[in-house]
Amino acid sequence: MKARAVKVTDTTLRDAHQSLWATRMRTDDMLKILDRIDRIGYYSLEVWGGATFDATLRFLDENPWDRLRVIKKHAPRTPLQMLLRGQNLVGYKQYPDDIVRRFVLESAKNGMDIFRIFDALNDTRNLRVSIEAVKEAGAHAQGAVCYTISPVHTLEHYVETAVELVEMGVDSICIKDMAALLTPYRTFKLVERFRKEVDVPIDLHCHYIGGMAPMNYLKAIEAGVDIIDTATVPLAFGNSQPAIEMIAAALKDTPYDTGFELEKLFDIAKYWEDIRAKRGFQRGVTSITHMQVFSHQVPGGMLSNLYSQLEQQKALDRMGEVLEEIPKVRAEVGYPPLVTPMSQIVGTQAVLNVLTGKRWAIIPDEMKQYVKGLYGRAPGPIDKEIQAKILGDETPLTTRPADLITERFEDYARAVGDLARNEEDVLTYALFPNEARKYLAAHVEGAEKAVFMMSEEIRAVKEDGYMDVNQVRELIKLVEESGVAEVTVEEEGVKISVRKGLALAVDGAMPVSGNGGSTQTQAQTQDNYPPHWKKIVAPMVGTFYAAPSPDVDPFISVGDEVSEGQTLCIVEAMKLMNEIAAEEPGVIREVVVENGHPVEYGQLLFLYEPLG
Repeated sequence: MKARAVKVTDTTLRDAHQSLWATRMRTDDMLKILDRIDRIGYYSLEVWGGATFDATLRFLDENPWDRLRVIKKHAPRTPLQMLLRGQNLVGYKQYPDDIVRRFVLESAKNGMDIFRIFDALNDTRNLRVSIEAVKEAGAHAQGAVCYTISPVHTLEHYVETAVELVEMGVDSICIKDMAALLTPYRTFKLVERFRKEVDVPIDLHCHYIGGMAPMNYLKAIEAGVDIIDTATVPLAFGNSQPAIEMIAAALKDTPYDTGFELEKLFDIAKYWEDIRAKRGFQRGVTSITHMQVFSHQVPGGMLSNLYSQLEQQKALDRMGEVLEEIPKVRAEVGYPPLVTPMSQIVGTQAVLNVLTGKRWAIIPDEMKQYVKGLYGRAPGPIDKEIQAKILGDETPLTTRPADLITERFEDYARAVGDLARNEEDVLTYALFPNEARKYLAAHVEGAEKAVFMMSEEIRAVKEDGYMDVNQVRELIKLVEESGVAEVTVEEEGVKISVRKGLALAVDGAMPVSGNGGSTQTQAQTQDNYPPHWKKIVAPMVGTFYAAPSPDVDPFISVGDEVSEGQTLCIVEAMKLMNEIAAEEPGVIREVVVENGHPVEYGQLLFLYEPLG
């Protein structure tokens, strides 16, 4: 095959900081350097999608759509690229076809040129609508094949998937090695076979993790790959991609030369190194744990997520146990590739199995949906005992999951109401309703006024952090009159959130019900209750959500009789909804946490009196 210059996609503004900096790069961090990046000559800049949409809302108080527009304005020369999770878009569940089509169209309108589209299970049924939408929008559709190793993932599986994607109309193919499991000679063989079977450009996306990626790139280039993915050196290596400076230097004065000027690359690298040092972000490193990727097969981004979550649970010392548990869980549920959302689903199940000491005692709703077939076809057979535990006598679905979704764009528009100013806001709400509502409420007209008004009232809060019911009602009234859905105020060490007729104080202050409910007493936190009552505690750090009661009350409440296995609440953690169930029949004697309140690992949630 005739040698030709290799093209390069820069992942610095998306996958690199998602892999190393927990997706905390701010738009302001990008602005001063975008013009210089834009002039390098990259094939594309990956700037959006993946977890960036979620993180900008959840952690950075930024509008992801604004970020896309700003980047396009300041980097007009280089095509912009995003990672799209097929029918999951940038979320963690399947969305209706009309939401997929509208999201793609809005993304293209706002500057997106190339859509890298993948499905965590390589189930092409979940890619059809998004591919069609990208083509209808006049953009470039790149179909991704997720690479992993298992008894059911063969070379023929990957070739068949790639051929099917080309038949569906993709403009290029990406081999997505998200877990860094490719080795140099496997890479050569895979690219060589793809070159024979499909007549579109081939992109290779490798994470560094165990150190194979640079060798993989060289062998892929020899086999005829067209595009490779790299990052600037301060955001390279470790869980991220190889450094562009390394690759450009390696290819210099060869037929594959990128043509990039190393001094300009180093100038950009120095800027990012200053940002990294100023913000206290980590470098990409390879440790023994990273090298064990060839054993545990955990992707870089998933490793970062697990580290963060276990650190929050004060259980970082149990990382080794979790990494041993992940392959077991993965095998039991049919060997799904460990890429979002399956990496979160399998990883969370492994964490729960380890932290609770009871395998499959707590099963997140997303795992139940996967086993049921709501994410698509499992690559391999699912363990019959686990399937029976989750589904009972129910048979897994065989239809395309999105065909079963009844919600439409208009339903989301009605649900978000006046908080949405345009179609983008409705789409944001459809993808992340809780985060969107909070963001939109804080940015609509009247929010500043409401905060000021409540700041005047909050001075009445007692030193111990308690508020009486009348004070709570006054705060609720102020919020309702302002038209703001949710406002959080902090003064003199007390932080109070008021929303939807419910007020609660956090950061040391005790929650208070503003709608006639009872206030939590100090005695409850001092174990001052009958000795035969038992505790139910949070198995992880997260957000507490009340579960519906089968009785008259809308939620499980004091006095409710619950049965073994009945869902008592949901703790949202690691982007998944984890149901907490009763271990035995009993009567609820205390509900200690308010709906929507953050909880710590081991925090008391309920007190109950066992029956019998």
